[in-house]
Amino acid sequence: MQYDDFNALLGARHSCRGFKPDPVPAEYITQILTAAQKVPSWCNAQPWQVDITVGAQTDRLRKALYDHAMTAPQTPDVSWPSAYTGAHQSRRKRCGLQLYDAVGVARGDRQASARQMLENFHLFGAPCFALLTAPAELGPYAYLDCGGFITGFTLAATSLGIASIPQAAVAAYAPFLRDWFSLPDDRVILCGISFGYGDDAHPANQFRTARAPLAEWVRLHREEDQS
Repeated sequence: MQYDDFNALLGARHSCRGFKPDPVPAEYITQILTAAQKVPSWCNAQPWQVDITVGAQTDRLRKALYDHAMTAPQTPDVSWPSAYTGAHQSRRKRCGLQLYDAVGVARGDRQASARQMLENFHLFGAPCFALLTAPAELGPYAYLDCGGFITGFTLAATSLGIASIPQAAVAAYAPFLRDWFSLPDDRVILCGISFGYGDDAHPANQFRTARAPLAEWVRLHREEDQS
């Protein structure tokens, strides 16, 4: 693959927030997983474990998870960020405003923004869901490796015409998901990935986030040219 092809694949990937109900072929799911597991990991430990639901199983999960999220307190395995400040807060706010503008949520309408947030637990209507976990004993570096897996998964899906969205939000209800998937206590629930065929006409899919220019986040260290 040439750079331009790879860069185009990265550009085509986006966080999809509206899916068609059409099923994803089983062979596509196998191809996505087979490709994603080729990402690097510390000592080749490959710490990721993935539980996948499709079709009616996803529908059962989305209903139960949404109902649970309406009343239960958030108890994630991994603590949320303590704060967003500076450029991180600015980028986060810009993304949120783009989403709300796209779906018609007026600024300051907290009830409408809360309803949109709860769509996370409907899994945005996706027909497939992947829950990503890692062994607690491997600690934060396993989480870092799993971040690479998420990138591999979403890019492989994009190459097959399958849309996706990684979701930290679902990890807010780690005990529920642990029970639902019969996971042992030593598996840390990191995030979910909802995936399927994207609904290009859905209002939530009508925007794309921007990326910061290199000068904002790259520091190049090199010796001065010698004359």
